[in-house]
Amino acid sequence: MISVRGRGPARFAAAAIATGMLAAGAIAGAGSAVADENNQPGGVLATLPKAGVTIGSGVKILDGPTPGRTAAGLFELKVDGGGTLKTYCIDVGRGTVAGAKYREASWDESTLHNNENAGKILWILENSYPQVNDLTALAGKAGAKQLTEKTAAAGTQIAIWHFSDNVKVDADSDDADKLAEYLIKSAENLAEPEASLTLEPSAVSGKAGEKLGPVTVNTNAQTVNVAPGADATSAGVTVVDKDGNAVTAAKQGDQLFFDVPEDTEPGTASLTAQANTEVAVGRAFTSVDPKNPSQTQILAGSSSSSVTATATANWANEGPIPAVTAEKNCVKGGVDVTASNEGDEPFTFTLAGKEYEIPAGGSETVTVPVQEDQEYNITITGPNGFEETFTGTLDCETETETTTGGSGGGEETPEPSTEPSPATVGGDTGTAGDAGGNLAETGSSSNTPIIAGVALALVVLGGAAVFFLRKKTPATAGSND
Repeated sequence: MISVRGRGPARFAAAAIATGMLAAGAIAGAGSAVADENNQPGGVLATLPKAGVTIGSGVKILDGPTPGRTAAGLFELKVDGGGTLKTYCIDVGRGTVAGAKYREASWDESTLHNNENAGKILWILENSYPQVNDLTALAGKAGAKQLTEKTAAAGTQIAIWHFSDNVKVDADSDDADKLAEYLIKSAENLAEPEASLTLEPSAVSGKAGEKLGPVTVNTNAQTVNVAPGADATSAGVTVVDKDGNAVTAAKQGDQLFFDVPEDTEPGTASLTAQANTEVAVGRAFTSVDPKNPSQTQILAGSSSSSVTATATANWANEGPIPAVTAEKNCVKGGVDVTASNEGDEPFTFTLAGKEYEIPAGGSETVTVPVQEDQEYNITITGPNGFEETFTGTLDCETETETTTGGSGGGEETPEPSTEPSPATVGGDTGTAGDAGGNLAETGSSSNTPIIAGVALALVVLGGAAVFFLRKKTPATAGSND
C-alpha cells in the first residue's frame, strides 16, 4: 500500500505547446536521469518530410473545426533507421508541420482513446486504398464509375474523418464521395492491431545475485535481436531467459531477464531490442516535438521499417530498490507514474510536491493530470540523490476549435480570418514513390504536391493537482457515428 505524506495540494506546472506520446524509463540507484519522448521503450519513430498530402484530391469540409476547402489523401512519413509509412489523418482540425517527428502509439495514447468507432477506421484501412490495389474492383463495390489513386485516397480519408472527427465532407469527385459512402456504410469494428515492438515493463529492479525481470517482448516481428548495453557489459550483467540461458534473439511473448552477478556494486544496466518489420495497419502516430505540433495520423501501409526498444534494470544489495516508469493515460487525461520497490526497506519519493512511500515488494501508480496539448516535465526525487524526470506532451483529443489547416493541404478560405491561418492551395497531388512492404503498388501519377498547411499551436500555461489510482480505468466509448 502506498502512503501519502503532507496535506498541501500538489501542483504540477508545465509550459504548453502541442501533441505527444508515451514516456517511460528506470530510476538509477543515485544521480539523475531524464526519459523523454525520443527515448522510449518501443515504437517506430518517423519524420514527416513535408506538410500536405502526397496522394489525394480536393474536398470541401462542410462542418466541424475546419470548414472550407482542403485536400484529402495520404501522407508519407520516413522512418528513423530506414522505412516508409503511408498514413491518413485522424485529427482534421489540426494542420501538419513539415519536419514534425512522430512516434507509434496505442489507441489509448492517441485521439482514438475514447472513440467507439476506432475499429471501423481500421476496417476502412484494410478494405480500401492503398491496401486494396485493384481500384476497378473497389469502384465496382462502391458503385463508382472509375477510381484513380487520387480519388481513392480522398474517398478513404473522407470515410475516416466521418469516424475520427464526425465531420461532413464533399469531394470534388463524385466517385470519391461514392467510395466514402460505401466505406462508411460497410465498416465493422475490428480489434486494435499489435505494436511493432515494445518491452514491458521498461524498468525492473532487484538485488544483485538475482535475475531481474521479467521484461516481456511484444512485437509483430518474426525475430527480434537482443543485446545488453555497454553499461551492462561493463558491470558483467548478461541478458538471459527464465532458465538462465544467454539470449541474443527473441520473439513475441518471450521473457527477458538481467542476470546480475552476486556482490556486484549497486548500479543500473540496459538492454536493446531491434527488429525490421512492417508496422501493422491501423497503428496510431502522434507527433512528439512540442515545438512542431502536428496532426495525429493512422497507418495505412508500411514498408519494412526499423524499430528499437529499450529496457533498464536497477539493483542494490540492501535498502529500497526502485523501478519507475511513466505512461500517458488519455482516459484520465494525464501521465501514470508507476513505482515498484524490490528492496527490503520502504522507498520514499517526492512527486509534484507530495511525498509517497512504497513498502518493500510494493508497486503503485500515481496519475499526474496534464492539460491537453501541454508539454509536461515530471520530476521524481528520492534518497541518496535519486532524481528521475519524464518529459513529453499530451495529445489525446481531436481539435475542436477552428484552427485552419485541415489535412495540411487545401485552399485558403476567400474571406479574411482573425485566426492564425496558413496559406494553402488546392490542386493535383502525386505519388511519393513505391515503398514496398504492405503498401499497394498501383502505378504512378503526377508528382506535383499541394502546398502544405501549417498549424500554429496555442500556448497555454496551467497547473493541475496530483491524484493517485490503485489501478487504471479502462477506456470508455465516447464518439458518435
